[in-house]
Amino acid sequence: MIIELIALDGMMASGLAITADLVETANRLRGQAGRTRLFSLRLSGAGAGVAGAFLNLTVAEADAPPADLLVVPGLGFATPDALAAGLARPDVQAAGVRLAAAVAGGAEVAAACSSVFLLAAAGLLDGRRATTSWWLAPVFARMHPQVRLDPDALVVRDGPVTTAGAAMAQMDLMLQVVARHGGPGLAQDCARLLLLDQRSSQARYMAPGFMAAADDRIARAEAWARARLGQPFTAAEMAAAAGLAPRTFARRMARATGLSPVGFIRRLRLERATELRETTRLSMEEIAARVGYADASTLRRLMRRVGAAGRRG
Repeated sequence: MIIELIALDGMMASGLAITADLVETANRLRGQAGRTRLFSLRLSGAGAGVAGAFLNLTVAEADAPPADLLVVPGLGFATPDALAAGLARPDVQAAGVRLAAAVAGGAEVAAACSSVFLLAAAGLLDGRRATTSWWLAPVFARMHPQVRLDPDALVVRDGPVTTAGAAMAQMDLMLQVVARHGGPGLAQDCARLLLLDQRSSQARYMAPGFMAAADDRIARAEAWARARLGQPFTAAEMAAAAGLAPRTFARRMARATGLSPVGFIRRLRLERATELRETTRLSMEEIAARVGYADASTLRRLMRRVGAAGRRG
């Protein structure tokens, strides 16, 4: 199977290295079992020359046979302005054209983090389910409403397209590729050898304060709510603290964070509960009271739900 790693200028080096390391580990493990190498890895893109020297990989020739899978690691576009500027770059647009042509020719494509925006801009995600970095999810949803975004998911495959969350989800993306083409046992052996944990959700990593900072009114409401987590309050009261009508507040909350006001409040409470659980010796009953839950069993259930989402393979 030929995997083509598209290396663009400014791309996160970790994504390139993770892909190369996992592919080589899978091939080495097959070799130790007396089996032939499964994957052939090559580079293309504007940054291929530099990346090839760093990773000791060959750069695809113009007349090379078509790849079976094209992979684009995270591009490092962390803000909406950086996304707009990056996606307008000629090399990035050329990569989008190449990816669309590859899918039309029967190949698979995969991208992680902000590179998922490249797939969407190329029209490869229209009507499909996808994921991206959790903090870019609200921006993605506004830019590409035709995509069925699942920001909690770590890796999503829909037809010939696979998408992954934040930059280190490149590891999870490649483990899924190994499992799909080399079998679950090979993927598990790679994970054990490289000490990789199995995950399937970004939910446990989401930082509500980071998302709220995108809107000054939402940030104001977030600070107001954090100071009152041990008290009961409503979404309407939170809206009033932001100086907004409830419906306007809900729209701006969704635009900034991708969450409803009630969902955002729940995230704040769970984040604080997790912090208290990891840094104090308080009982669950005491923690529940400090974050606004009268019943510790409700808090336990919510925390288990988030934890289970992070463990599912």
